[in-house]
Amino acid sequence: MKLKFLSATLLALCAAFWLTAVDAKAQDTNPTQTTKQVETNDEINLETQLFLIVGTNQEVPDTRLPASLEGVVKQLRANLPFKSYRLAATMINRVKNEGRLELSWIGGPMTLAAGPTPALNPSFSNFSIRMVKLSPASNGQPIVQMQGFNFGARVPIQVAGAIAANGAVAPTINYERTGVATDVSMREGEPVIVGTLNIGPSGDAIILVVSAKRTTK
Repeated sequence: MKLKFLSATLLALCAAFWLTAVDAKAQDTNPTQTTKQVETNDEINLETQLFLIVGTNQEVPDTRLPASLEGVVKQLRANLPFKSYRLAATMINRVKNEGRLELSWIGGPMTLAAGPTPALNPSFSNFSIRMVKLSPASNGQPIVQMQGFNFGARVPIQVAGAIAANGAVAPTINYERTGVATDVSMREGEPVIVGTLNIGPSGDAIILVVSAKRTTK
């Protein structure tokens, strides 16, 4: 009887030791897994796209916009009374998750009312985001937040000029500022309209569209 009691006690001690070892191993493994997950999230990069679409009521050919903007164009045609839309610029940039983005560029005049020599009257634009952040959503679809979204531009506008001695009117080009500053949230990979900016007496408008998605390249 004493031998059986000692055997049972020994088996219980062995079982307790095995459970303790397994628990200790699990505790040693979890911190490593957590650290690895944090490092993976820290390496996430986002591809941001900024589209500048110009809406106009002037008689110009209606150009074909990228397929990724089909939903946006349908929304524009339903809500804005412009005859045609054209893509004035596309800016694609890579930014680290929770990173910032800032760029400036020189482009076309963006409006037909920029003078007889539009190549000599470019527009000057700048675009910045204080922080781009990828966040999980309650329904499982990630949300991209653009905090401190800021777009500004100086666009050339032709106005009435002085009349020369021979009766000819010399065109005058003025540069006017326009822009928008806001915070934006969107579903990952889904383009959204940020806002519209009227540019000049022609009634043309710049429509700002942005999107962002993860990239592994």
